[in-house]
Amino acid sequence: MPYWYYEKKELKDTPSFHDGIDFETESRYRKEGARFIIDTGTKMDLGYNTMATGVVYFHRFYMYHSFKTFPRYVTACCCLFLAGKVEETPKKCKDIIKIASELLSKNKFQTFGDDPKEEVMTLERILLQTIKFDLQIEHPYSFLLKYAKCLKGDKAKLEKMLQMAWTFVNDSLCTTLSLQWEPEVIAVALMYLAGKLSKFEVVDWAGRQPNHLRWWDMFVEGVTMDLLEVTGAKLKTDLKSQTDGPGLPPTSVDVVPSQYSYPPGVTSYTNSSFSAQPFPQNVPLQSTSNSSSYPPSYPPSYPPAQANSQYLPPSKSHHPQPQQPPSSQFYPASQSSFSSSYQPQ
Repeated sequence: MPYWYYEKKELKDTPSFHDGIDFETESRYRKEGARFIIDTGTKMDLGYNTMATGVVYFHRFYMYHSFKTFPRYVTACCCLFLAGKVEETPKKCKDIIKIASELLSKNKFQTFGDDPKEEVMTLERILLQTIKFDLQIEHPYSFLLKYAKCLKGDKAKLEKMLQMAWTFVNDSLCTTLSLQWEPEVIAVALMYLAGKLSKFEVVDWAGRQPNHLRWWDMFVEGVTMDLLEVTGAKLKTDLKSQTDGPGLPPTSVDVVPSQYSYPPGVTSYTNSSFSAQPFPQNVPLQSTSNSSSYPPSYPPSYPPAQANSQYLPPSKSHHPQPQQPPSSQFYPASQSSFSSSYQPQ
C-alpha cells in the first residue's frame, strides 16, 4: 500500500513550494481547506468520520499537487464528495456545491469555473489516481475510545480527559499531524497531552503486564515520552501559529483545564461546533472499530482511470504505476480552472 507519512523536510519540499508558495502560506491554505470541509460537512449533518476522511484526502492530495494548479475549495468539495461515498454517508455533488456557494465569497466561488459540478466530478478522477485508490482511512477517534476503556481511575476525570483529547483530534485536522504519525500514535499523544492539562494521571489499567512501564505500551510499541512531548508540542505550535493575532480566538490548548465544560465544549480556534464537539455521550468506553467498510470491489463505478501522466504522483508506493495511454476524456476543456494560470488568493 502507499506510504502516507512524511518527515518534516518533506512537508516543506512540496509541489506548492516549488511553485513559489512559501511554507506559511501553504499551511494557511491547508487550514482553510480543512476548515471548509468541516464547515460544509457540519452544515450537511455529516459525521465526524466523513469529515475527517475528507480532510486526510485533502492533505494527501497536496503532497503531490500544487495549490496553484488546483484551487483548494474545489479540491475540498471533491474530497468531501468522495469521503461521503467511502464512509457510506453519500451526498449529491450538486448539494455540496450549493453549500459551498453559501459559505464562500463570490471571488472564491469563481474558482469553480462555469460548470462547478463538472469541475468537482473531473477532479475526482485525479484525486482517486493521486491517493492511488487507497480509500479507507483510520482516525484517532476509535483509538481514543478503545484505549480509554482500559484506563482505571475516577470516571468523571477520565471522561473529562477523553473529551479534551477528542477536541484536540478535531483541532489537529487543520494541521499536518495526520501526515506525520499513525492514528494510534496521535491518539496516545493527545490523550497524554489532555491528561497533563486535566491533571489526570493514569496509575493503573486493565491488561497491564510487568513489561508495561506506561499505559500506552500495551497499545503502541516504541512510543517514548519524548515522542509524545514532541507531538503535543507540534500540535500546540501549529494551532498557535494559526490563531495568534488581533481578534482571533484562543486555541483549545491555551484554555486552563478547569475552564473546560462539556457540553457545549471548549473554545476552539475554528470557533465551530465541530471542533468544540465532545465525544458522543451515548457511546460506552469500549473498543470500537472503524465504522466505514466497503466491499473489495468498491467503487464499482470507477474503472482504472486512463489518466494523463502529469496528474500521477511520483511513485512512493510499492505498486507500479499503471502503464496506460493518456486520455483527455477525464479532464476538463480549456475553460477549466485546472491550469497553471490559476492564482490562489
